[in-house]
Amino acid sequence: MEKIIAGSLRKAPSSEAALLAWPLACGSAVAGRTRALEFSRGILRVEVPDSAWRAELQHLAPRYVYALNRYTKGVTRVEFVVRRKVAQSA
Repeated sequence: MEKIIAGSLRKAPSSEAALLAWPLACGSAVAGRTRALEFSRGILRVEVPDSAWRAELQHLAPRYVYALNRYTKGVTRVEFVVRRKVAQSA
């Protein structure tokens, strides 16, 4: 199954492949709380719920880069950004 998924991701445009591979690289628990935003110049930007998540995942970033490159090529860094709070209207 992994070979089929990896083959499909390698056929996807490089700007999309890293975004699609993120849930596979990080696992379902992390994927459920994060969102891959964009991939450009080797950097995958991932939205996280808060600074605690950012700090925790930053320690795992090298593992994620390795895992992402199993499915696609060219990921050199994962950058975590905290989700902006949306102002609630009255």
